[in-house]
Amino acid sequence: MTDSINHILKDITNPGDLRKLKPEELIQLSKELREFIIDVVSSNTGHLGASLGVVELTVALHYVFNTPYDQLVWDVGHQAYGHKILTGRRDNFHSNRKYKGISGFPKRNESEYDAFGVGHSSTSISAALGMAVAAVNKNENRQVISVIGDGAMTAGLAFEGLNNAGIENTNILVILNDNGIAIDPNVGALKEYLLDITTSPTYNRFKDDMWKILGKVSKIAPKTRSLIQQLEHGLKSTLLRQSNLFESLNFRYFGPVDGHDVVHLTQVLNDLKNIPGPKLLHCLTTKGKGFKQAELHQTTFHAPGKFDKHTGEIFKVSSDKPMPPKYQEVFGHTIVELARKNKKIVGITPAMLAGSSLNIMQKEIPERTFDVGIAEQHAVTFSAGLATQGLLPFCNIYSTFIQRAYDQVIHDVALQNLDVVFCLDRAGLVGDDGATHHGAYDLAFFRSIPNMTISAPMDEIELRNLMYTAQLGGKGPFSIRYPRGRGTWANWKKAFKEIEIGKGRQISKGDDIAILSIGHAGILVKQAVTKLQHDHVEVTHYDMRFLKPIDESILHKIGRNFKQVITVEDGTITGGLGSSVLEFFSEKGYSSRVFRLGIPDKFIEHGTQMELYKECGYDPESIYKLVHKLISSTILSNVS
Repeated sequence: MTDSINHILKDITNPGDLRKLKPEELIQLSKELREFIIDVVSSNTGHLGASLGVVELTVALHYVFNTPYDQLVWDVGHQAYGHKILTGRRDNFHSNRKYKGISGFPKRNESEYDAFGVGHSSTSISAALGMAVAAVNKNENRQVISVIGDGAMTAGLAFEGLNNAGIENTNILVILNDNGIAIDPNVGALKEYLLDITTSPTYNRFKDDMWKILGKVSKIAPKTRSLIQQLEHGLKSTLLRQSNLFESLNFRYFGPVDGHDVVHLTQVLNDLKNIPGPKLLHCLTTKGKGFKQAELHQTTFHAPGKFDKHTGEIFKVSSDKPMPPKYQEVFGHTIVELARKNKKIVGITPAMLAGSSLNIMQKEIPERTFDVGIAEQHAVTFSAGLATQGLLPFCNIYSTFIQRAYDQVIHDVALQNLDVVFCLDRAGLVGDDGATHHGAYDLAFFRSIPNMTISAPMDEIELRNLMYTAQLGGKGPFSIRYPRGRGTWANWKKAFKEIEIGKGRQISKGDDIAILSIGHAGILVKQAVTKLQHDHVEVTHYDMRFLKPIDESILHKIGRNFKQVITVEDGTITGGLGSSVLEFFSEKGYSSRVFRLGIPDKFIEHGTQMELYKECGYDPESIYKLVHKLISSTILSNVS
């Protein structure tokens, strides 16, 4: 327990305790809750800025609504730390994102207060609407609230949910948490529209007056209420010189309100409880509120790592030796290097400029760098459109998020055999973000798509060479997946070399057993092989490089010469490299036994990458032990 628990927070074990407080006490509680989040996250890495920005909103929601009976759905979940602390997880919050600890995101099986499991953006409105419709069908008088950021509101799914909610007979409340930033600053027309609303002084004075009337709506006769609504709609359109986007979707729009005035928020939310139909409350907040450095450097303090809670200084790992770069940094510098030589190259990302390091290209070549907002489907089809005109898009999307654009990859890119390079960052097990963010599936689901080239570099030099190869053009859809974290080479800026499509490479040679790997998992194999060599165990290790087309010449050699083969991949073993090798051996009549290592057919929770590799059985030590086990069993069978 930390020293940030003061006289109010220490007595809050659930929202029932919170509701015993007087409204004015909520100000002190908010202060203590914010201090507690800063104290814990400073030494236990996590998402800081988003949770600090909704402290007052979190307190007000649990104060006004009867959670968990009233259902609260957080979009993405980066901002749900305060929610977790107030709903029975305060004393266990130090285990947040740690192996076997609580999740960094809301999870239904973790708490009855987590109404919906989240991690990807823009799902909250659709989920909340489903819950609200179910409540109507079951004749339950419960409130359902969706809390969504203005960044998440840019995704198509959010608009689909709004469009549907506007015609359903529910009392769903959507709270738009407007802070102008997701991870990077928000972009697009919606951002400008919200800015127009929030900066119109005439409109806001009008809203204050109308609020006093509409707050007493339950006491107004139906005809009078209808007249007031018509008047309100007409004046909004006149004052803003445009119709209200949300009310055009049949939502009652309220706001903007100060999202850091906790007492006023409770009054507003109490009023909204009594207004029927779909409603949207527009709250203005500041990401990182209450921690100066987080307010000034919002992108950096989205997930800052360990930092000094007094000064805001971020602690960095010091080393006398040069550190290998992060894979994302290699991508960022390499695409600029290639784009300067190849004028056809353009960079696209759905709201992950800094995370993908495409911000390097944005700074150097802004006219050829496109952040399209949180809109993966659009990012892929936008890339397809660029490709039809002879440009060469490098579409950088985290592996876990390319799942959201699978149809566009098939229908808009692969079916037309367009030259689009998919750079899939954070592929494989990503660590403490957990099940919602692991990039487990891209190898398997891309393998079924015609025209698709699927590659994975074993190290950062291979990443550069694959990017160079892909930009030569004429290759159709080309996927390059690479992991979260650092590579292996401090001196990684080598001259580019073209890699022959579908050709692997031999890393080591031996007669005892064969190991086939793809991607960064080959480094884990390499470490195990080094240890095995000390035991005089000789291993043939191939880095396959490509899953599709796969190097059949290597597979023929392995099938003819080895009775036992291990495949290793940082992806699901269902449908990945191991499955591909088994299919090939079956079709060609090889009898080699294949032992597949990778992510098993279950969802893997959070922990460090090495903890999770070990859990899944493909860390260096597990590979080492498996090889010894197989060789020992072979010796015993030969003796018998």
